[in-house]
Amino acid sequence: MRITLALASIFVLASPIPLLAQAPTSAEPFKVGTFEIGGAPTVGIVLRDSLVVELNAANTALEMDSSYPAIPMPADMLELIGRYEYGLKPRLYEIVNDLVASGRIGADSRPDFVHEVADVGTLPPLMYPGKILNAAVNFYTHVNETGSPEERAEGRRQRRVNRGVPYLFFKPSRGAVIGDGDPVVIPYGRDRTDWEVELGTVIGRAAKYVSAADAENYIFGYMVSLDISDRGGRPPGGAPFQSDWFVGKGHDTFAPQGPWIIPKEFYGDPMENLHQTLSVDGVQMQEARAGDMIHSLYELIEYASSIVTLYPGDVINNGTSGGVGMGTAVRGEQRFLQPGEEIVATIEGIGTLTLPVVAGDEPGPGTGARLPPLSTYRD
Repeated sequence: MRITLALASIFVLASPIPLLAQAPTSAEPFKVGTFEIGGAPTVGIVLRDSLVVELNAANTALEMDSSYPAIPMPADMLELIGRYEYGLKPRLYEIVNDLVASGRIGADSRPDFVHEVADVGTLPPLMYPGKILNAAVNFYTHVNETGSPEERAEGRRQRRVNRGVPYLFFKPSRGAVIGDGDPVVIPYGRDRTDWEVELGTVIGRAAKYVSAADAENYIFGYMVSLDISDRGGRPPGGAPFQSDWFVGKGHDTFAPQGPWIIPKEFYGDPMENLHQTLSVDGVQMQEARAGDMIHSLYELIEYASSIVTLYPGDVINNGTSGGVGMGTAVRGEQRFLQPGEEIVATIEGIGTLTLPVVAGDEPGPGTGARLPPLSTYRD
């Protein structure tokens, strides 16, 4: 028996081991998004922030060459994310490489499945995340923005001494999520609507009890995200709670995302590269880099995955910096969104969301159980 096992081992060791095919590199960095093309949501590859390549049609064209095996394409962005590291990434690279090498992204030689971004509708890239988790007060400049200079300095000092664990809250998905160019709707009677630009991190693999040291391996990519907030709070009476995160964060249109997602390999380490800004009607309100963050993005993933399993397509937002509307530290007074204004939120290397602000319609009569206008209980 021992002789048989030894001979078998020698045979296995001596046998040639097939090498896995090496994934190609992409000739150009790209992003991925969801676009309205021909009246339907369509997954596309974004090149040079100006061209949209229809994924299904481009793959069909590529497979006309028999040297490329047939690979089924994802039905939507959620499926693309889930399959990206399990065989789909090399095919996206091959599509990009073929288009670049053949010169078919030039203005005079584009196939019908390549469009100018301006000629298609840009939808939220994820329709829709399974869950959205936002980090609260995760930038030192956002600590106690309404306090005096002394109070702000003391609050930040205390946070540096005692960072604790992150604070995450859920934000709704469908209904709250909108895309580039979609209007942010100020709910009827709620006149303290605020802005917060954040980095949206898209999870690429199922994650449970992931260490911060390994968290990057569970990320698919990044997008621009906003946490629009209602600062009006709850009306008095009823349940004796001091805060209401559902009121503050949960209204329709309060989770803009997009304009597309950049796979992590084309962005690099957000804890080194992050630069996020937001302006309202051309006036810059926020600007921040990763060095201002209290907990790193990877620590947010460690904390979140210690409570709930993260799945491909889930989103974790890194929190916002100083300069929000309710704060007085930057402008000396509070300032909230008004109908007719325009929000422009940018993360360098990812993209820009441009969002008009509109007033919500007055609803019909109710029984008194709905959220009332602020004017009924606040000056």
